Amino acid sequence: MSLAHTQSVALMGLEGHVVTVEVDIADGLPMYSLLGLPDAALSESRDRVRAAIVNCAEIWPNRKVTVSLSPAWLPKSGSSFDLAICIALLCANETIASDAIADVVFLGELSLDGRIRSVRGVLPALIAAHKAGVKTAVVPTANYQEAQLMQGIEIIAMEHVKQVLRWLRNGEREIAQEFELDWQAHDGTLDFADVAGQPQARLAAEIAATGGHHILLIGPPGAGKTMIAERIPTILPALSILQALEVTAVHSIAGSFASRSPTSLMAPIVSPHHTTTRVAMVGGGAHAIKPGAGSLAHNGVLFIDEAPECPSGVLDSLRQPLEAGTITIARSIGNVTFPAQFLLVLAANPCPCGKFTGRGRNCTCTSQQVRRYLGRLSGPLMDRIDMRVHVDPVGRVDMARTDLGESSADIRQRVIAARALAAERFSECAWKLNSQIPSRALRTLFQPQRNAMNFLHDELDKEHITARGLHKIIRVSWTLADIAGHSVPTLEDVEQAHLLRGGIEL
Repeated sequence: MSLAHTQSVALMGLEGHVVTVEVDIADGLPMYSLLGLPDAALSESRDRVRAAIVNCAEIWPNRKVTVSLSPAWLPKSGSSFDLAICIALLCANETIASDAIADVVFLGELSLDGRIRSVRGVLPALIAAHKAGVKTAVVPTANYQEAQLMQGIEIIAMEHVKQVLRWLRNGEREIAQEFELDWQAHDGTLDFADVAGQPQARLAAEIAATGGHHILLIGPPGAGKTMIAERIPTILPALSILQALEVTAVHSIAGSFASRSPTSLMAPIVSPHHTTTRVAMVGGGAHAIKPGAGSLAHNGVLFIDEAPECPSGVLDSLRQPLEAGTITIARSIGNVTFPAQFLLVLAANPCPCGKFTGRGRNCTCTSQQVRRYLGRLSGPLMDRIDMRVHVDPVGRVDMARTDLGESSADIRQRVIAARALAAERFSECAWKLNSQIPSRALRTLFQPQRNAMNFLHDELDKEHITARGLHKIIRVSWTLADIAGHSVPTLEDVEQAHLLRGGIEL
């Protein structure tokens, strides 16, 4: 037959669409036409597929070849269609039986010698294929561990086109080594025991991990801000399997598995450089829309060091994701929504020279420079930060101590216990963390004690806090109550939450 078709998957963000790859070989002048809104990388598949077929001792049809990717209205990008086009073309050339490729999804990029290279987005592609009723998928061997996370589909890992053809023609194939899905809860490389002193910052980190609250750490260089931020994932509870799959899917789209295992249950931490751009922070792209740092930190921590040094508008681009928990990117090819439920940790020096301590000791900056430096963090962004904690310089006494501080494992146990209280309280609600309590619920079902509310209303009347600030303080007070074992936030809990929000008075 001169007409054949097989299947692959096109991705728009995390959403996959099963694509039918049709190949028609007809009489006429030798040519190759690719239809279906391909991008530049996909248009170049012609030369890759042809070289792979010829170098595998197969016959390239010296006729008019038409390849159609349907649905035609859906933009297709990337090189993951190479293998599907190659197999459909050989089937149309009557070297493969059409029954052998029915109901099979093919994913993989071809090298010129016929090897099958890894591609991005294998897990979300397989999820889409499973929803479409596909039972078998051929993937590159390099993506096999990630592909195994998708249950319900027979995964066949191949390294070379010759292996695929041998399997399709006579059913012979090498059985790939089964990877044990060894979910890794914590790697143990970082520990809070490494942090010397800093009891207030350690407490703030525990509160942030318990309730999912955003935090600003401000202090001189060398005080331990980065150490504390990098260790917050070690005190977060292990991700559920569903959460881990969401994180793996986002990292698969971005192709960032070099720094994270697909089977890790540890909350991710993403630390973009302070010179990063808006697109790198929230995601984007002209053709293939990729997730940014905010989405890569989904279910984990987004840590931005030297926050005041970030270019204008980069941090403010996080204001909407902090409220919504998602990032929607609109481009001419369509709208893509990525999840972005992260814990934001900002770190900053108190002034340009970094030595301002409130008493001006050793600081060479003028008062105007100090105010201008922290003024780079916009008011609307700061209003979304739950806690602002001053990290004091480490003293001689802290450095001379030979006993280590409290370990991450001990802190994590308290975090898990406090989260269990919150989960029981929110058992009939759509949210699970204190930071996610809607404003309406804070004013009705989850009010602190009456005297605590009177205190907050007085602060609101004095314009010391905003309406958003009042809600933020109540949410943090619920976390403090869970840690202390209180059934309802007391005046003491609310006052402590208020101090943590006011934080730095420099």
